[in-house]
Amino acid sequence: MDGNGRWAKMRGLPRSEGHRAGTESARAIITRCRELGIGHLTLYAFSKENWGRPADEVKFLFDLLVRFLNRELDILLKQSIRFTLLGDMAELPLAARKVLGHVIARTAGCTEMTLNLALNYSGREEVLRACRRLAAQGVPPAEMTEARLAAELYTAGQPDPDLIIRTSGEQRLSGYLLWQSAYSEFAFPATLWPDFTPAHLDAVLEQYRNRTRRFGLTGEQIETERE
Repeated sequence: MDGNGRWAKMRGLPRSEGHRAGTESARAIITRCRELGIGHLTLYAFSKENWGRPADEVKFLFDLLVRFLNRELDILLKQSIRFTLLGDMAELPLAARKVLGHVIARTAGCTEMTLNLALNYSGREEVLRACRRLAAQGVPPAEMTEARLAAELYTAGQPDPDLIIRTSGEQRLSGYLLWQSAYSEFAFPATLWPDFTPAHLDAVLEQYRNRTRRFGLTGEQIETERE
């Protein structure tokens, strides 16, 4: 969800207003995905590198997160959306840890959609963590399969993403779901996140529907499978 700061700067506003506007976009996109029957949605909210931002901005972001989750909990329950966290919760501020744990527990039984929030997240750290967990279990190198490693990732039990959207026109992953995105499709709309509406999402999804996903196969192999 990229472009909050630039959105605010273009309007002569503090960065905090861009983040505040970004939460409204998040709410609208979550609702639209639920309407469309999308089973899994992940929002990349805060990377491990983001701790390098000014302390007052970081504090505002977590205060905003607490308010957002407290406000949206009833909606998540009403729409049967299970909320989960991708990232290291232990390093987060106490208030954020408390509300995250509360929302995760309250929505654990929801079944219609899974909403992942990537928070204090790093794709490299996630893979390294999974390898360490396998090593701690005493798994021999010869038995370390892709499936066993995937089972130790934050996304264990979830499908890999079909489509990854990065707003604001930036065309890089920034450490996002590095293992899981091996065969994902990508979209890089120039729209800044606070301006990204359900209509923009629908347009990206329409482009996605018109793509042929190869998963490393040739066109001839795909046609054979279809037959």
